[in-house]
Amino acid sequence: MEVINTIGRRKTAVARIYMTAGNGTITVNGRDYKEYFPTGPLQFIVNQAFQVAEAEGKWDVKANLDGGGITGQAEALRMAIARALCENNVEDRPALKAKGLLTRDPRMVERKKPGQPKARKRFQFSKR
Repeated sequence: MEVINTIGRRKTAVARIYMTAGNGTITVNGRDYKEYFPTGPLQFIVNQAFQVAEAEGKWDVKANLDGGGITGQAEALRMAIARALCENNVEDRPALKAKGLLTRDPRMVERKKPGQPKARKRFQFSKR
């Protein structure tokens, strides 16, 4: 039984997964993914790669998530699963790439600049 190990990132979230052939169990940080991601849209994001590759219920995923918020973690997990599916079956790659699941989203939070309250916001200007 082969274990596929991949990584996915989004903002500051990192998802490291171990995927094996199984019955569709997804475990995130030792908990079921439906408990870890309680809302429907986040659960859809996690399952999206399996739906595109038509591989629902065929793989067990054990994921370690770290950093970022809950949405960033869900999208990092989606990317890691998509990469693992490509590693297993090269024919899935064009469909996953067309949906944008293999592209690392480069958008990050801009750093705060000195002399300003936030990255772009300025302190109120006083003429007198």
